[in-house]
Amino acid sequence: MNWRHKHLLGIEGLAPEEITLVLDTADKMAEVATRPVKKVPALRAKLVVNLFFENSTRTRSSFEIAEKRLSADTLNFSASTSSVSKGESLVDTILNIERMMPDCYVMRHPSPGAGQLISGFTKASIVNAGDGAHEHPTQALLDAMTIRQRKGGFKGLKVLIAGDIAHSRVVRSNIHLLNTMGAKVTVCGPATLLPPHIESLGVTASTEFEEAIKGKDVVMMLRIQLERQKRGLFPSLMEYYQRYGLTEERLKLAAKDVIVMHPGPMNRGVEIASEVADGPYSVILDQVENGVSVRMAVLYLLLGGGEDVSAH
Repeated sequence: MNWRHKHLLGIEGLAPEEITLVLDTADKMAEVATRPVKKVPALRAKLVVNLFFENSTRTRSSFEIAEKRLSADTLNFSASTSSVSKGESLVDTILNIERMMPDCYVMRHPSPGAGQLISGFTKASIVNAGDGAHEHPTQALLDAMTIRQRKGGFKGLKVLIAGDIAHSRVVRSNIHLLNTMGAKVTVCGPATLLPPHIESLGVTASTEFEEAIKGKDVVMMLRIQLERQKRGLFPSLMEYYQRYGLTEERLKLAAKDVIVMHPGPMNRGVEIASEVADGPYSVILDQVENGVSVRMAVLYLLLGGGEDVSAH
């Protein structure tokens, strides 16, 4: 099938076949990293602008590497060193950059819906690299690529996502993707970190971690996002770890071939024990590696890469 979208603003609304197309394309892109020259000319002469209004390590560097491997030209924009710090609005920033004729914006922004907003002021494609606590579609896609590599598919998989559910954009994108692909999702955290009516997204919600982890095929831990919290939502980080931290003992309750995931950055000793993060069930570094391939695939599909990348 052909990709039919101009933008990737979220996972919600994508069909199973479209998600599969991205993952299949990412599998082809992964082969590029094994070559002596890790580069293909698929997006030569395309200009990609990386607009990051929030700090990022994995996502930003992953997109930049993906763009370089596809031979795109790039412009890196940081809010702290731009006219935004002088009070310029997001729309005015876009209107100015638009005159430089970009083909794509990769944007991270603290406000939900920021990508949707700027889509009305640009002819370029937009990739949402995280908008507030709303969505983070390429993270869900790289998580899906990692799960498919280890589990072969999604139908009937029992997945636990645990931690700061209320403030996570990763969880929303993953819920949409995993539900669409036929997995069964449970979310778990303290009641203060579970959004009201989260079950309406098609998940089971729990506040009892040891009950929730039983028999799960995939366990995805999320960071406590203190920077997004306006007040103390649990007594202390130590108490949080005692009740909700993923330890080796708790992991024994999951399926025997469980995989452990984390979108990063990790807070060791808060949501996950070091022995688990570095242990045999962890695929956390595989997620990072797959991030480049998935972002290559998304850019390639959005910017009309008509050539078969495997032919280069």
